Amino acid sequence: MKDFKDEIAKCLTKLINLEQEEIKNMIEKPKDEKMGDYALPCFRFAKEFSKSPNIIAEELLGKLNFEDTDIEKVVTIGGYLNFTIKKEKLAQVVLEEIEKKSENYGKQQIGDGKTVIVEYSSPNIAKPFHIGHLRTTLIGRALYNTYKVLGYNTIGINHLGDYGTQFGKMIEGYKRWKDQYNLEENPIEELTKIYVRINELCKQDENVLEICRENFKKLEEGDEYCTKIWKQFRDLSLKEFYRIYDLLDVNFDSLNGEAFYSDKTEEIIDILEKTGKLTESEGAKIVDLEEQKMPPCMICKSNGSTIYATRDLAAILYRARTYDFDKCLYVVAYEQNLHFKQIFEVSKLLGLSEKCQKGLEHISYGMVHLKSGKMSTRQGNVIKVEELLQEAISRIKNIINEKNPELTEDEKIDIAKKVGIGAVIYNDLSANRIKDEIFDWDTILNFNGETGPYIQYTYVRTNSVLKKTQNLPKISEIEIENLIEEQSYRVLKLLYLYPEIIRNIADKNEPSILSRYLIELSKAYTTFYNENKIIIEQKQIQNARIYLTYMVNLVLKLGCGILGIKMPDKM
Repeated sequence: MKDFKDEIAKCLTKLINLEQEEIKNMIEKPKDEKMGDYALPCFRFAKEFSKSPNIIAEELLGKLNFEDTDIEKVVTIGGYLNFTIKKEKLAQVVLEEIEKKSENYGKQQIGDGKTVIVEYSSPNIAKPFHIGHLRTTLIGRALYNTYKVLGYNTIGINHLGDYGTQFGKMIEGYKRWKDQYNLEENPIEELTKIYVRINELCKQDENVLEICRENFKKLEEGDEYCTKIWKQFRDLSLKEFYRIYDLLDVNFDSLNGEAFYSDKTEEIIDILEKTGKLTESEGAKIVDLEEQKMPPCMICKSNGSTIYATRDLAAILYRARTYDFDKCLYVVAYEQNLHFKQIFEVSKLLGLSEKCQKGLEHISYGMVHLKSGKMSTRQGNVIKVEELLQEAISRIKNIINEKNPELTEDEKIDIAKKVGIGAVIYNDLSANRIKDEIFDWDTILNFNGETGPYIQYTYVRTNSVLKKTQNLPKISEIEIENLIEEQSYRVLKLLYLYPEIIRNIADKNEPSILSRYLIELSKAYTTFYNENKIIIEQKQIQNARIYLTYMVNLVLKLGCGILGIKMPDKM
Protein backbone atom coordinates (compact mmCIF):
# COMPACT_ATOMS: atom_id res chain seq x y z
CA MET A 1 0.00 0.00 0.00
CA LYS A 2 1.34 3.40 -0.97
CA ASP A 3 2.78 5.35 1.98
CA PHE A 4 2.51 9.07 1.27
CA LYS A 5 5.17 9.79 3.90
CA ASP A 6 7.70 8.11 1.59
CA GLU A 7 6.86 10.60 -1.15
CA ILE A 8 7.13 13.57 1.22
CA ALA A 9 10.45 12.31 2.62
CA LYS A 10 11.80 11.78 -0.91
CA CYS A 11 11.06 15.41 -1.80
CA LEU A 12 12.76 16.61 1.38
CA THR A 13 15.97 14.56 0.93
CA LYS A 14 16.95 17.00 -1.82
CA LEU A 15 16.88 19.84 0.74
CA ILE A 16 17.88 18.16 4.02
CA ASN A 17 21.09 16.20 4.48
CA LEU A 18 19.41 13.14 6.01
CA GLU A 19 18.46 9.67 4.79
CA GLN A 20 14.91 9.31 3.45
CA GLU A 21 13.94 6.82 6.20
CA GLU A 22 15.17 9.18 8.93
CA ILE A 23 13.13 12.06 7.51
CA LYS A 24 10.10 9.77 7.17
CA ASN A 25 10.33 8.86 10.86
CA MET A 26 10.25 12.57 11.76
CA ILE A 27 6.98 13.21 9.91
CA GLU A 28 3.97 13.61 12.21
CA LYS A 29 0.23 13.98 11.94
CA PRO A 30 -1.06 17.47 12.83
CA LYS A 31 -3.33 17.60 15.87
CA ASP A 32 -5.92 19.45 13.81
CA GLU A 33 -6.64 17.80 10.44
CA LYS A 34 -7.47 21.24 9.00
CA MET A 35 -3.73 21.94 9.14
CA GLY A 36 -3.02 19.19 6.62
CA ASP A 37 -2.42 15.45 6.50
CA TYR A 38 1.25 15.40 7.54
CA ALA A 39 3.73 17.77 9.18
CA LEU A 40 7.51 18.01 9.41
CA PRO A 41 8.68 19.71 12.65
CA CYS A 42 11.71 21.89 11.93
CA PHE A 43 12.81 22.41 15.53
CA ARG A 44 15.60 19.83 15.42
CA PHE A 45 17.29 21.75 12.57
CA ALA A 46 17.48 25.05 14.49
CA LYS A 47 20.94 24.43 15.95
CA GLU A 48 22.36 23.05 12.69
CA PHE A 49 21.16 26.01 10.57
CA SER A 50 21.43 28.62 13.37
CA LYS A 51 17.93 29.84 12.49
CA SER A 52 14.51 29.70 14.09
CA PRO A 53 12.25 26.77 13.15
CA ASN A 54 9.79 29.24 11.55
CA ILE A 55 12.44 30.61 9.19
CA ILE A 56 13.71 27.11 8.36
CA ALA A 57 10.17 25.98 7.48
CA GLU A 58 9.68 29.05 5.23
CA GLU A 59 13.01 28.48 3.47
CA LEU A 60 12.28 24.78 2.88
CA LEU A 61 8.89 25.72 1.45
CA GLY A 62 10.54 28.17 -0.95
CA LYS A 63 12.86 25.48 -2.31
CA LEU A 64 10.49 22.53 -2.24
CA ASN A 65 9.41 21.07 -5.59
CA PHE A 66 6.38 18.82 -5.30
CA GLU A 67 5.24 18.86 -8.91
CA ASP A 68 4.41 15.45 -10.35
CA THR A 69 3.71 14.09 -6.86
CA ASP A 70 0.56 13.22 -4.91
CA ILE A 71 1.07 16.29 -2.71
CA GLU A 72 -1.62 18.89 -3.31
CA LYS A 73 -0.24 21.76 -1.25
CA VAL A 74 2.37 22.65 1.36
CA VAL A 75 2.13 25.46 3.93
CA THR A 76 4.08 26.56 6.98
CA ILE A 77 2.43 26.76 10.39
CA GLY A 78 4.78 27.95 13.09
CA GLY A 79 7.89 25.80 12.93
CA TYR A 80 6.16 23.10 10.91
CA LEU A 81 5.99 22.30 7.21
CA ASN A 82 2.49 20.96 6.61
CA PHE A 83 1.51 18.74 3.66
CA THR A 84 -1.91 17.99 2.18
CA ILE A 85 -2.33 14.92 -0.04
CA LYS A 86 -4.52 14.98 -3.15
CA LYS A 87 -7.91 13.67 -2.03
CA GLU A 88 -8.57 11.77 -5.23
CA LYS A 89 -5.27 9.92 -4.94
CA LEU A 90 -5.79 8.89 -1.31
CA ALA A 91 -9.33 7.69 -2.10
CA GLN A 92 -8.06 5.67 -5.05
CA VAL A 93 -5.30 4.04 -2.95
CA VAL A 94 -7.77 2.97 -0.23
CA LEU A 95 -10.32 1.60 -2.69
CA GLU A 96 -7.77 -0.40 -4.66
CA GLU A 97 -6.03 -1.79 -1.58
CA ILE A 98 -9.25 -2.95 0.09
CA GLU A 99 -10.59 -4.43 -3.16
CA LYS A 100 -7.34 -6.33 -3.62
CA LYS A 101 -6.87 -7.52 -0.03
CA SER A 102 -10.41 -7.66 1.40
CA GLU A 103 -10.19 -9.71 4.66
CA ASN A 104 -6.39 -9.42 4.50
CA TYR A 105 -6.45 -5.61 4.61
CA GLY A 106 -3.87 -4.49 7.16
CA LYS A 107 -1.85 -7.71 6.89
CA GLN A 108 1.85 -7.07 6.28
CA GLN A 109 5.09 -9.03 5.95
CA ILE A 110 7.24 -6.95 8.32
CA GLY A 111 7.84 -10.02 10.48
CA ASP A 112 8.47 -12.51 7.68
CA GLY A 113 11.05 -15.04 8.92
CA LYS A 114 11.04 -13.65 12.45
CA THR A 115 9.66 -15.21 15.65
CA VAL A 116 7.92 -13.42 18.50
CA ILE A 117 7.03 -15.11 21.78
CA VAL A 118 4.26 -13.48 23.80
CA GLU A 119 3.99 -14.72 27.39
CA TYR A 120 0.65 -13.72 28.85
CA SER A 121 -2.17 -14.62 31.26
CA SER A 122 -0.03 -16.90 33.48
CA PRO A 123 -2.42 -17.31 36.44
CA ASN A 124 -1.38 -19.13 39.60
CA ILE A 125 -3.01 -22.50 39.92
CA ALA A 126 -5.15 -23.20 43.00
CA LYS A 127 -6.12 -19.53 43.07
CA PRO A 128 -9.06 -17.65 41.51
CA PHE A 129 -8.69 -16.12 38.05
CA HIS A 130 -9.22 -12.48 39.02
CA ILE A 131 -9.34 -9.17 37.14
CA GLY A 132 -5.58 -8.69 37.50
CA HIS A 133 -5.16 -11.80 35.31
CA LEU A 134 -7.71 -10.40 32.89
CA ARG A 135 -5.42 -7.46 32.03
CA THR A 136 -2.44 -9.60 31.04
CA THR A 137 -4.73 -12.01 29.17
CA LEU A 138 -6.37 -9.28 27.06
CA ILE A 139 -3.22 -7.20 26.44
CA GLY A 140 -1.23 -10.31 25.58
CA ARG A 141 -3.89 -11.71 23.24
CA ALA A 142 -4.13 -8.35 21.41
CA LEU A 143 -0.33 -8.22 20.96
CA TYR A 144 -0.25 -11.86 19.84
CA ASN A 145 -2.89 -11.11 17.18
CA THR A 146 -1.10 -7.91 16.11
CA TYR A 147 2.21 -9.65 15.49
CA LYS A 148 0.37 -12.39 13.57
CA VAL A 149 -1.15 -9.75 11.28
CA LEU A 150 2.32 -8.28 10.73
CA GLY A 151 3.61 -11.62 9.46
CA TYR A 152 5.62 -12.82 12.46
CA ASN A 153 5.77 -16.46 13.51
CA THR A 154 3.99 -15.81 16.79
CA ILE A 155 3.98 -18.14 19.81
CA GLY A 156 1.61 -17.53 22.72
CA ILE A 157 2.77 -19.01 26.03
CA ASN A 158 0.67 -19.30 29.17
CA HIS A 159 3.48 -19.53 31.74
CA LEU A 160 1.33 -21.00 34.50
CA GLY A 161 2.27 -20.18 38.09
CA ASP A 162 2.26 -23.85 39.02
CA TYR A 163 5.33 -24.11 41.23
CA GLY A 164 6.92 -22.41 44.23
CA THR A 165 6.69 -22.11 48.02
CA GLN A 166 2.94 -21.37 47.89
CA PHE A 167 2.41 -24.99 46.86
CA GLY A 168 4.29 -26.11 49.94
CA LYS A 169 1.68 -24.11 51.86
CA MET A 170 -1.21 -25.54 49.86
CA ILE A 171 0.04 -29.09 50.41
CA GLU A 172 0.28 -28.49 54.16
CA GLY A 173 -3.19 -26.94 54.31
CA TYR A 174 -4.61 -29.86 52.33
CA LYS A 175 -2.95 -32.39 54.66
CA ARG A 176 -4.45 -30.72 57.71
CA TRP A 177 -7.97 -29.83 56.57
CA LYS A 178 -8.86 -31.72 53.36
CA ASP A 179 -11.91 -33.34 54.96
CA GLN A 180 -13.36 -29.91 55.79
CA TYR A 181 -13.54 -28.70 52.17
CA ASN A 182 -15.43 -29.98 49.12
CA LEU A 183 -12.97 -29.82 46.22
CA GLU A 184 -15.38 -31.56 43.87
CA GLU A 185 -18.06 -28.85 43.88
CA ASN A 186 -16.16 -25.52 43.98
CA PRO A 187 -12.48 -26.48 43.70
CA ILE A 188 -10.92 -23.02 43.31
CA GLU A 189 -13.08 -21.41 45.99
CA GLU A 190 -12.28 -24.23 48.40
CA LEU A 191 -8.55 -24.18 47.60
CA THR A 192 -8.55 -20.42 48.11
CA LYS A 193 -10.08 -20.89 51.57
CA ILE A 194 -7.35 -23.40 52.39
CA TYR A 195 -4.69 -20.98 51.11
CA VAL A 196 -6.03 -18.06 53.16
CA ARG A 197 -6.23 -20.24 56.26
CA ILE A 198 -2.73 -21.73 55.97
CA ASN A 199 -1.27 -18.27 55.39
CA GLU A 200 -2.84 -17.06 58.63
CA LEU A 201 -1.38 -20.03 60.45
CA CYS A 202 2.07 -19.39 58.95
CA LYS A 203 1.94 -15.81 60.26
CA GLN A 204 1.17 -17.09 63.73
CA ASP A 205 3.59 -20.02 63.80
CA GLU A 206 7.07 -19.88 62.21
CA ASN A 207 7.38 -23.66 62.57
CA VAL A 208 4.41 -24.18 60.24
CA LEU A 209 6.02 -21.88 57.65
CA GLU A 210 9.20 -23.96 57.85
CA ILE A 211 7.18 -27.16 57.29
CA CYS A 212 5.62 -25.55 54.20
CA ARG A 213 9.08 -24.71 52.84
CA GLU A 214 10.13 -28.32 53.37
CA ASN A 215 7.00 -29.49 51.53
CA PHE A 216 8.07 -27.52 48.46
CA LYS A 217 11.60 -28.94 48.74
CA LYS A 218 10.05 -32.43 48.74
CA LEU A 219 7.97 -31.49 45.68
CA GLU A 220 11.15 -30.41 43.86
CA GLU A 221 12.76 -33.72 44.78
CA GLY A 222 9.81 -35.67 43.34
CA ASP A 223 8.15 -36.82 46.56
CA GLU A 224 5.25 -39.08 45.51
CA TYR A 225 2.62 -37.72 47.91
CA CYS A 226 3.43 -34.03 47.30
CA THR A 227 3.55 -34.56 43.52
CA LYS A 228 0.17 -36.36 43.53
CA ILE A 229 -1.53 -33.49 45.41
CA TRP A 230 0.18 -30.86 43.22
CA LYS A 231 -1.10 -32.57 40.03
CA GLN A 232 -4.60 -32.64 41.48
CA PHE A 233 -4.43 -28.89 42.18
CA ARG A 234 -3.16 -28.23 38.64
CA ASP A 235 -5.82 -30.32 36.88
CA LEU A 236 -8.66 -28.77 38.89
CA SER A 237 -7.32 -25.27 38.20
CA LEU A 238 -6.92 -25.75 34.44
CA LYS A 239 -10.48 -27.02 34.21
CA GLU A 240 -11.69 -23.82 35.90
CA PHE A 241 -9.39 -21.53 33.90
CA TYR A 242 -10.59 -22.93 30.59
CA ARG A 243 -14.18 -22.05 31.38
CA ILE A 244 -12.98 -18.42 31.38
CA TYR A 245 -10.68 -18.83 28.38
CA ASP A 246 -13.58 -20.34 26.42
CA LEU A 247 -15.80 -17.36 27.28
CA LEU A 248 -13.05 -14.98 26.11
CA ASP A 249 -12.12 -17.21 23.14
CA VAL A 250 -8.47 -17.20 24.23
CA ASN A 251 -6.06 -19.96 23.17
CA PHE A 252 -2.37 -20.62 23.69
CA ASP A 253 0.35 -22.45 21.79
CA SER A 254 2.02 -23.63 25.00
CA LEU A 255 1.01 -24.19 28.64
CA ASN A 256 4.58 -24.72 29.83
CA GLY A 257 4.54 -23.12 33.26
CA GLU A 258 7.10 -22.88 36.03
CA ALA A 259 6.95 -26.61 36.79
CA PHE A 260 8.05 -27.44 33.23
CA TYR A 261 11.40 -25.79 33.95
CA SER A 262 11.98 -27.35 37.39
CA ASP A 263 14.29 -30.03 35.96
CA LYS A 264 16.16 -27.43 33.89
CA THR A 265 17.28 -25.19 36.76
CA GLU A 266 20.32 -27.39 37.57
CA GLU A 267 21.89 -26.39 34.25
CA ILE A 268 21.29 -22.71 35.02
CA ILE A 269 23.08 -23.08 38.35
CA ASP A 270 26.00 -24.94 36.65
CA ILE A 271 26.36 -22.24 33.95
CA LEU A 272 26.29 -19.43 36.50
CA GLU A 273 28.83 -21.21 38.73
CA LYS A 274 31.21 -21.60 35.78
CA THR A 275 31.07 -17.86 35.14
CA GLY A 276 32.24 -17.22 38.68
CA LYS A 277 29.34 -14.82 39.22
CA LEU A 278 27.33 -17.12 41.49
CA THR A 279 28.29 -16.40 45.09
CA GLU A 280 27.03 -17.43 48.52
CA SER A 281 25.21 -15.06 50.87
CA GLU A 282 23.84 -16.26 54.21
CA GLY A 283 23.61 -19.78 52.82
CA ALA A 284 21.74 -18.73 49.65
CA LYS A 285 23.24 -18.53 46.16
CA ILE A 286 23.03 -15.14 44.45
CA VAL A 287 24.32 -13.15 41.49
CA ASP A 288 25.58 -9.78 42.69
CA LEU A 289 24.18 -6.88 40.63
CA GLU A 290 25.64 -3.99 42.58
CA GLU A 291 27.45 -2.69 39.49
CA GLN A 292 24.10 -2.48 37.73
CA LYS A 293 22.70 -0.63 40.78
CA MET A 294 20.25 -3.42 41.55
CA PRO A 295 19.77 -5.74 44.53
CA PRO A 296 21.30 -9.23 44.14
CA CYS A 297 19.34 -11.80 42.18
CA MET A 298 18.72 -14.90 44.33
CA ILE A 299 19.16 -18.18 42.45
CA CYS A 300 18.88 -20.75 45.29
CA LYS A 301 17.52 -20.49 48.82
CA SER A 302 19.59 -21.58 51.78
CA ASN A 303 17.72 -24.92 51.87
CA GLY A 304 18.71 -25.59 48.24
CA SER A 305 15.30 -24.96 46.66
CA THR A 306 15.06 -22.73 43.60
CA ILE A 307 12.86 -19.65 43.19
CA TYR A 308 10.89 -18.29 40.25
CA ALA A 309 13.91 -16.25 39.05
CA THR A 310 15.79 -19.52 38.51
CA ARG A 311 12.89 -20.97 36.58
CA ASP A 312 12.51 -17.77 34.52
CA LEU A 313 16.18 -18.02 33.56
CA ALA A 314 15.68 -21.67 32.60
CA ALA A 315 12.69 -20.60 30.48
CA ILE A 316 14.77 -17.95 28.68
CA LEU A 317 17.47 -20.49 27.81
CA TYR A 318 14.92 -23.10 26.72
CA ARG A 319 13.02 -20.63 24.54
CA ALA A 320 16.21 -19.31 22.93
CA ARG A 321 17.26 -22.86 22.04
CA THR A 322 13.79 -24.02 20.97
CA TYR A 323 12.49 -20.99 19.10
CA ASP A 324 15.56 -18.82 18.39
CA PHE A 325 13.23 -15.88 18.98
CA ASP A 326 13.64 -12.32 17.73
CA LYS A 327 11.43 -11.00 20.53
CA CYS A 328 10.26 -12.52 23.78
CA LEU A 329 7.62 -10.31 25.37
CA TYR A 330 6.57 -10.73 28.99
CA VAL A 331 3.12 -9.21 29.60
CA VAL A 332 3.36 -8.84 33.37
CA ALA A 333 2.32 -6.07 35.78
CA TYR A 334 4.81 -3.30 36.55
CA GLU A 335 5.16 -4.66 40.11
CA GLN A 336 7.63 -7.08 38.55
CA ASN A 337 9.80 -4.38 36.92
CA LEU A 338 12.79 -5.09 39.17
CA HIS A 339 12.46 -8.86 38.75
CA PHE A 340 12.68 -8.61 34.95
CA LYS A 341 15.57 -6.14 35.05
CA GLN A 342 17.42 -8.62 37.25
CA ILE A 343 16.76 -11.76 35.19
CA PHE A 344 17.47 -10.00 31.89
CA GLU A 345 20.79 -8.86 33.34
CA VAL A 346 21.65 -12.33 34.69
CA SER A 347 20.59 -13.93 31.38
CA LYS A 348 23.59 -12.20 29.78
CA LEU A 349 25.68 -14.88 31.51
CA LEU A 350 23.81 -17.76 29.80
CA GLY A 351 25.48 -17.44 26.40
CA LEU A 352 22.40 -16.37 24.44
CA SER A 353 22.75 -15.07 20.90
CA GLU A 354 22.81 -11.28 20.62
CA LYS A 355 19.45 -11.41 18.82
CA CYS A 356 17.73 -13.32 21.65
CA GLN A 357 19.34 -11.21 24.36
CA LYS A 358 18.17 -7.96 22.76
CA GLY A 359 14.72 -9.42 22.16
CA LEU A 360 13.85 -9.84 25.85
CA GLU A 361 11.27 -7.22 26.81
CA HIS A 362 8.97 -6.70 29.79
CA ILE A 363 5.62 -5.31 28.63
CA SER A 364 4.46 -3.86 31.92
CA TYR A 365 0.94 -2.73 32.70
CA GLY A 366 -0.84 -0.96 35.53
CA MET A 367 -2.39 -2.73 38.47
CA VAL A 368 -6.09 -3.16 39.12
CA HIS A 369 -7.08 -1.98 42.60
CA LEU A 370 -10.32 -2.11 44.49
CA LYS A 371 -11.74 1.12 45.91
CA SER A 372 -10.71 -0.25 49.30
CA GLY A 373 -7.12 -0.84 48.14
CA LYS A 374 -4.99 -3.60 46.70
CA MET A 375 -6.43 -7.04 45.91
CA SER A 376 -4.93 -10.04 47.70
CA THR A 377 -5.74 -13.73 47.35
CA ARG A 378 -4.22 -14.30 50.79
CA GLN A 379 -6.78 -11.93 52.27
CA GLY A 380 -9.55 -13.30 50.07
CA ASN A 381 -10.52 -9.96 48.48
CA VAL A 382 -10.47 -10.39 44.69
CA ILE A 383 -12.92 -9.80 41.83
CA LYS A 384 -13.32 -13.04 39.90
CA VAL A 385 -13.30 -12.72 36.11
CA GLU A 386 -16.00 -15.31 35.55
CA GLU A 387 -18.38 -13.37 37.83
CA LEU A 388 -17.56 -10.15 35.96
CA LEU A 389 -18.19 -11.69 32.53
CA GLN A 390 -21.42 -13.37 33.59
CA GLU A 391 -22.65 -10.11 35.14
CA ALA A 392 -21.88 -8.24 31.89
CA ILE A 393 -23.75 -10.86 29.86
CA SER A 394 -26.69 -10.75 32.27
CA ARG A 395 -27.00 -6.95 32.11
CA ILE A 396 -26.99 -6.96 28.31
CA LYS A 397 -29.56 -9.78 28.26
CA ASN A 398 -31.87 -7.65 30.44
CA ILE A 399 -31.52 -4.71 28.02
CA ILE A 400 -32.28 -6.96 25.03
CA ASN A 401 -35.35 -8.43 26.75
CA GLU A 402 -36.61 -4.90 27.29
CA LYS A 403 -35.84 -3.41 23.87
CA ASN A 404 -35.89 -6.41 21.49
CA PRO A 405 -38.31 -8.96 22.94
CA GLU A 406 -39.08 -10.30 19.45
CA LEU A 407 -35.61 -11.90 19.14
CA THR A 408 -35.30 -15.66 19.69
CA GLU A 409 -33.67 -16.90 22.90
CA ASP A 410 -30.60 -18.11 20.96
CA GLU A 411 -30.22 -14.67 19.35
CA LYS A 412 -30.50 -12.95 22.73
CA ILE A 413 -27.84 -15.19 24.27
CA ASP A 414 -25.49 -14.74 21.30
CA ILE A 415 -25.83 -10.94 21.31
CA ALA A 416 -25.57 -10.73 25.11
CA LYS A 417 -22.31 -12.71 25.10
CA LYS A 418 -20.71 -10.72 22.28
CA VAL A 419 -21.77 -7.31 23.59
CA GLY A 420 -21.28 -8.00 27.31
CA ILE A 421 -17.84 -9.55 26.91
CA GLY A 422 -16.95 -6.94 24.25
CA ALA A 423 -17.74 -4.18 26.76
CA VAL A 424 -15.37 -5.72 29.33
CA ILE A 425 -12.59 -6.24 26.76
CA TYR A 426 -12.85 -2.72 25.35
CA ASN A 427 -12.93 -1.16 28.82
CA ASP A 428 -9.68 -2.93 29.66
CA LEU A 429 -7.91 -2.09 26.40
CA SER A 430 -9.14 1.47 25.90
CA ALA A 431 -6.67 3.16 28.27
CA ASN A 432 -2.89 3.20 28.06
CA ARG A 433 -1.73 -0.16 29.43
CA ILE A 434 0.62 1.37 32.01
CA LYS A 435 -2.19 3.17 33.84
CA ASP A 436 -3.52 1.77 37.09
CA GLU A 437 -7.22 1.00 37.21
CA ILE A 438 -9.66 1.33 40.09
CA PHE A 439 -12.22 -1.44 39.73
CA ASP A 440 -15.74 -0.10 39.59
CA TRP A 441 -18.70 -2.17 38.41
CA ASP A 442 -20.47 0.84 36.89
CA THR A 443 -17.39 1.88 34.89
CA ILE A 444 -16.58 -1.62 33.67
CA LEU A 445 -20.16 -2.29 32.61
CA ASN A 446 -20.95 1.13 31.18
CA PHE A 447 -22.35 0.50 27.71
CA ASN A 448 -22.83 4.18 26.76
CA GLY A 449 -20.37 6.64 25.22
CA GLU A 450 -16.99 5.59 23.82
CA THR A 451 -17.31 1.88 24.53
CA GLY A 452 -17.07 -1.51 22.88
CA PRO A 453 -20.85 -1.67 22.38
CA TYR A 454 -20.70 1.68 20.53
CA ILE A 455 -18.26 0.17 18.01
CA GLN A 456 -20.39 -2.97 17.73
CA TYR A 457 -23.52 -0.86 17.20
CA THR A 458 -21.77 1.04 14.38
CA TYR A 459 -20.82 -2.29 12.81
CA VAL A 460 -24.43 -3.52 13.07
CA ARG A 461 -25.55 -0.28 11.42
CA THR A 462 -23.20 -0.91 8.48
CA ASN A 463 -24.57 -4.46 8.25
CA SER A 464 -28.08 -3.08 8.06
CA VAL A 465 -27.12 -0.78 5.17
CA LEU A 466 -25.34 -3.56 3.27
CA LYS A 467 -28.31 -5.93 3.63
CA LYS A 468 -30.46 -3.41 1.76
CA THR A 469 -28.27 -3.78 -1.33
CA GLN A 470 -28.29 -6.83 -3.54
CA ASN A 471 -24.70 -6.60 -4.74
CA LEU A 472 -21.65 -4.72 -3.59
CA PRO A 473 -20.61 -2.31 -6.37
CA LYS A 474 -17.23 -2.81 -8.02
CA ILE A 475 -14.71 -0.01 -7.67
CA SER A 476 -14.87 0.50 -11.43
CA GLU A 477 -18.47 1.62 -10.82
CA ILE A 478 -17.44 4.23 -8.26
CA GLU A 479 -16.66 7.84 -9.16
CA ILE A 480 -13.99 9.15 -6.82
CA GLU A 481 -15.50 12.65 -6.65
CA ASN A 482 -18.45 11.14 -4.77
CA LEU A 483 -16.12 10.13 -1.93
CA ILE A 484 -14.21 13.33 -1.28
CA GLU A 485 -16.82 15.53 0.34
CA GLU A 486 -16.02 16.31 3.98
CA GLN A 487 -17.72 13.46 5.89
CA SER A 488 -16.80 10.74 3.38
CA TYR A 489 -13.21 11.86 3.12
CA ARG A 490 -12.73 11.91 6.88
CA VAL A 491 -13.80 8.25 6.95
CA LEU A 492 -11.48 7.44 4.02
CA LYS A 493 -8.49 9.01 5.74
CA LEU A 494 -9.11 6.86 8.81
CA LEU A 495 -9.46 3.73 6.66
CA TYR A 496 -6.16 4.59 4.98
CA LEU A 497 -4.48 4.75 8.42
CA TYR A 498 -5.47 1.23 9.49
CA PRO A 499 -2.27 -0.60 8.35
CA GLU A 500 -0.17 2.10 10.02
CA ILE A 501 -2.19 1.72 13.23
CA ILE A 502 -1.32 -1.98 13.30
CA ARG A 503 2.38 -1.16 12.94
CA ASN A 504 2.12 1.43 15.70
CA ILE A 505 0.65 -1.12 18.11
CA ALA A 506 3.71 -3.35 17.63
CA ASP A 507 6.16 -0.42 17.77
CA LYS A 508 4.84 0.56 21.21
CA ASN A 509 3.27 -2.75 22.29
CA GLU A 510 0.18 -0.67 23.05
CA PRO A 511 -3.27 -2.10 22.10
CA SER A 512 -5.07 1.09 23.21
CA ILE A 513 -3.85 2.69 19.95
CA LEU A 514 -6.24 0.39 18.10
CA SER A 515 -9.06 0.84 20.65
CA ARG A 516 -9.02 4.61 20.22
CA TYR A 517 -8.74 4.30 16.43
CA LEU A 518 -11.85 2.10 16.24
CA ILE A 519 -13.81 4.67 18.26
CA GLU A 520 -12.67 7.46 15.92
CA LEU A 521 -13.66 5.42 12.87
CA SER A 522 -17.06 4.63 14.41
CA LYS A 523 -17.68 8.30 15.23
CA ALA A 524 -16.62 9.42 11.74
CA TYR A 525 -18.93 6.90 10.09
CA THR A 526 -21.81 7.87 12.38
CA THR A 527 -21.39 11.52 11.36
CA PHE A 528 -21.28 10.48 7.70
CA TYR A 529 -24.37 8.28 8.16
CA ASN A 530 -26.33 11.02 9.91
CA GLU A 531 -25.48 13.62 7.27
CA ASN A 532 -25.96 11.51 4.14
CA LYS A 533 -28.74 9.26 2.88
CA ILE A 534 -27.13 6.13 1.47
CA ILE A 535 -29.88 4.33 -0.43
CA ILE A 536 -30.92 6.95 -2.98
CA GLU A 537 -31.96 7.20 -6.63
CA GLN A 538 -28.65 8.65 -7.84
CA LYS A 539 -26.85 5.38 -8.56
CA GLN A 540 -23.30 6.76 -8.73
CA ILE A 541 -23.55 8.47 -5.35
CA GLN A 542 -25.26 5.43 -3.83
CA ASN A 543 -22.48 3.13 -5.11
CA ALA A 544 -19.81 5.30 -3.51
CA ARG A 545 -21.61 5.47 -0.16
CA ILE A 546 -22.35 1.74 -0.09
CA TYR A 547 -18.71 0.88 -0.80
CA LEU A 548 -17.58 3.27 1.91
CA THR A 549 -19.98 1.52 4.29
CA TYR A 550 -18.57 -1.87 3.26
CA MET A 551 -15.00 -0.69 3.95
CA VAL A 552 -15.95 0.56 7.43
CA ASN A 553 -17.75 -2.71 8.13
CA LEU A 554 -14.64 -4.65 7.12
CA VAL A 555 -12.13 -2.60 9.14
CA LEU A 556 -14.28 -2.51 12.28
CA LYS A 557 -14.54 -6.29 12.19
CA LEU A 558 -10.81 -6.78 11.50
CA GLY A 559 -9.75 -4.32 14.20
CA CYS A 560 -12.11 -5.73 16.81
CA GLY A 561 -10.86 -9.22 15.90
CA ILE A 562 -7.34 -8.18 16.92
CA LEU A 563 -8.66 -6.96 20.28
CA GLY A 564 -10.69 -10.15 20.73
CA ILE A 565 -14.10 -8.47 20.43
CA LYS A 566 -16.70 -10.44 18.44
CA MET A 567 -19.23 -8.63 16.28
CA PRO A 568 -22.96 -9.34 16.53
CA ASP A 569 -25.09 -9.34 13.38
CA LYS A 570 -27.84 -7.37 15.12
CA MET A 571 -28.32 -5.44 18.35
